[in-house]
Amino acid sequence: MTGLLLDPFSLVPPRFYLSAMFLQDSTPGYTSWLQLVLDSSTETKVVLGITLVFSLASWFLILVKGMQFRRLRSQADRFHQELERSHQLQEAYRGVVKLPSSPYNRLFREGLNFYTQLQPGVLQETGHTRGALSPTQLEALRMVLGKEVAAERDSAARYVSWLATIGAVSPLLGLLGTVLGVMHAFIGISTRGSGNLAAVAPGVAEALVTTVVGLGAAIPALMAYNYFAGKVGEFESELEGFGNQLIGWMAREGLL
Repeated sequence: MTGLLLDPFSLVPPRFYLSAMFLQDSTPGYTSWLQLVLDSSTETKVVLGITLVFSLASWFLILVKGMQFRRLRSQADRFHQELERSHQLQEAYRGVVKLPSSPYNRLFREGLNFYTQLQPGVLQETGHTRGALSPTQLEALRMVLGKEVAAERDSAARYVSWLATIGAVSPLLGLLGTVLGVMHAFIGISTRGSGNLAAVAPGVAEALVTTVVGLGAAIPALMAYNYFAGKVGEFESELEGFGNQLIGWMAREGLL
């Protein structure tokens, strides 16, 4: 009897092994990310929903701003073509007022209207006589043109900053979902009483899904923001260049 060795596992009832095997195999297997999202926790679904809304909003803004800058480019081409056909300032003004409203002809009309307020009667419908502006009046004209340029720039840049906001917030939402997924994984370990891969995998997978969705929303938004911010800068520089060209045109025709 003293030489007989007892196997400690032989004292465990067979039903214990069956129960343990059942617990290990009870976790459902996921074959697609959609099934994983549908079975995820409520907190993770909320994070994914908010991130999806941000992503749709960013793509909507990308589409709208892309159409806006394409329209501005078309308006600029028509405006400069009209200026190239005109040899005098008054002739250019008559051609520009016939074009649809755009930032370029609004800047043109604002400059000429302010000039006629400074020098009434100098610029006539059929021609103009020679006039002169004092240094103070010339500086006021530059300020009026600069104010119009700033207003048109702000209009072109409207809602562009939202793309930067979405690009900054979306990764943080993904990080929040990652934390919630890890917490869900630990909860799964505590409820199942097991630290095997089957208990941890769903929570870890949820964390990875929210991270990917957050990055998927942030990357296009940030790229679009940098692109449109550059377009706004080019648009502002073009308007400022035309304002200087308008002052030079006035000086060439003896209006300054």
